[in-house]
Amino acid sequence: MDPLQRTGAVALLEEGFASVDAIEGPDGLEVDLLDSIVAVYPGGALLKVFVDAPSLEFAEEAVGSVVGELLERSDLLSEWTVERCEVELHPELAKESLDAADGPDVPPDDPASRRELHAQPIQGQGPGAWTEEDQTAENAAMRVKLNSMADELKAFGPDMFGAVSEEDREEAEEDSFDLGVSAEAARLAAGAMVYGTHLLVDELFQDLQTLTQYKTTVAESERPFWLLEELPDRYALQYDSLFARRFLVTAIALTTRFTQGTFEQLSCVAEELLLRLLLRQAKVTLDLYGLLDPGTSSALDSFADQVYEDMDHEWLYDDAADGIDEDPAFAFLGIAPMGINSWFTPFNEGRYVHPYALDAQADPGEEDKAGE
Repeated sequence: MDPLQRTGAVALLEEGFASVDAIEGPDGLEVDLLDSIVAVYPGGALLKVFVDAPSLEFAEEAVGSVVGELLERSDLLSEWTVERCEVELHPELAKESLDAADGPDVPPDDPASRRELHAQPIQGQGPGAWTEEDQTAENAAMRVKLNSMADELKAFGPDMFGAVSEEDREEAEEDSFDLGVSAEAARLAAGAMVYGTHLLVDELFQDLQTLTQYKTTVAESERPFWLLEELPDRYALQYDSLFARRFLVTAIALTTRFTQGTFEQLSCVAEELLLRLLLRQAKVTLDLYGLLDPGTSSALDSFADQVYEDMDHEWLYDDAADGIDEDPAFAFLGIAPMGINSWFTPFNEGRYVHPYALDAQADPGEEDKAGE
């Protein structure tokens, strides 16, 4: 779509959602529509819909039905299709609910037990309900998909994911040594990284759309964000549309090097933070489809250990370390500056940072306001 078509698509979708207060879910149950975010890019649109529903299955079915109806009602969007749909709990509200829960139906503390409980068929939803067999089939399909996507991660071989040959694994098993990561687990982890790249770029596009449309920052906005809220809180007032553009360009440059096979080293703090987000996307994907086990988890950990030169960026998430990068001893220890003003600065002359991200360009919106 060109810019005019994208503007029209946003208007049509937002108008459609504005006309909906509630959605009739399965068995006539009403699901409240709380909010929606619409973002478009040349290849389509990204929607994030917030609903109040008794289960993830109810939420997914209700939102899927209303999106399908909105597309059918619009002549201009009638040929559009939904390529991917994912549902997740709001983390803060889910935690509040779990903390307040009591009695015999309280969910188990162990994450594995919770996943097993969630995978059990839900009673009373009729013949169209999502079944355990459906989930098993979807998990198997995703396994095949991730295996096929693994080859796109051209910059890294199986050894980067801790994989060892079957012969070495057999010898290690005989000697009671660590067996290492299987080739299959390494491929699933690599495929999840590629799949996570698609999610990462899409969701950063949507966060940028939100910041641009509402001329705000992550800290000042009341609207939710896909990824930018996961960056260190201390700089949230500086996560504006200009920052989001630089961060998005950096994400594209980094993942391009991953898939072209030209990656050598992480170039700046922003890339370290992006890899952190990408690894989380990969783990969430594997977990969602029942593929996150000790093997795939170890594979991603091995990848992180070998790509990261250090974990100094984790200090950005520690409130107790706020301002530590301004301490003179910080530079003396050979630790790169980590304040937000240096996030897009190359660690040294041999590291590549995209020129757009490297140059702190003025936000066009700010220039317009300055000229008024």
